[in-house]
Amino acid sequence: MQPKVALDKNYWDKRYQTSDFGWDLGEISPPLKQYFNTLSDKTLKILIPGAGNAYEAEYLFNNGFQNVFVCDFARSALDNLKKRCPDFPESQLLESDFFKLNEKGFDLIIEQTFFCAINPALRKNYFEKMYELLQTNGKLVGLLFDDVLNADVPPFGGSAAEYTPLFQNLFSALHFAPCTNSIPPRAGRELFIELLKKT
Repeated sequence: MQPKVALDKNYWDKRYQTSDFGWDLGEISPPLKQYFNTLSDKTLKILIPGAGNAYEAEYLFNNGFQNVFVCDFARSALDNLKKRCPDFPESQLLESDFFKLNEKGFDLIIEQTFFCAINPALRKNYFEKMYELLQTNGKLVGLLFDDVLNADVPPFGGSAAEYTPLFQNLFSALHFAPCTNSIPPRAGRELFIELLKKT
């Protein structure tokens, strides 16, 4: 898989300005909502990279999680969150390339359609950066597509067999299995992951 366009800041800004992304649900995804509802520690330092419209961040913030950080290098995406959630702290909106992010020590990093949006050549780097950003016993939690999808434009798909070798030296899989509560169009096409940083 090789993107036919440069997946840079300008590319993504334009897509958010024109709402050109079919994978945007317009709300938090049910699997992540269910997972968030199991979290009792509202002080967790949480990162949502490549967050797009960041419905997950909005849900967490509105439910008392005050230490949520959103990273996206498309300013339009961050602005969309701020319009819906004006009290969200500006200092926790990180306008940055994920791979250049310096903020560290996260307890939890949430994956929601970021992995499928980056150049597939960067997938090993993705897990290495996640490992770097998480604190000891930190977790990477979220959804990965378990489907072929596109070859030259996002979203890019894959399978459990492709993903596992990329992270198995860095993370222990507490949960890595087909998602049981996907939205109907994605039923049977998603994996729910809960990966624990190895020490």
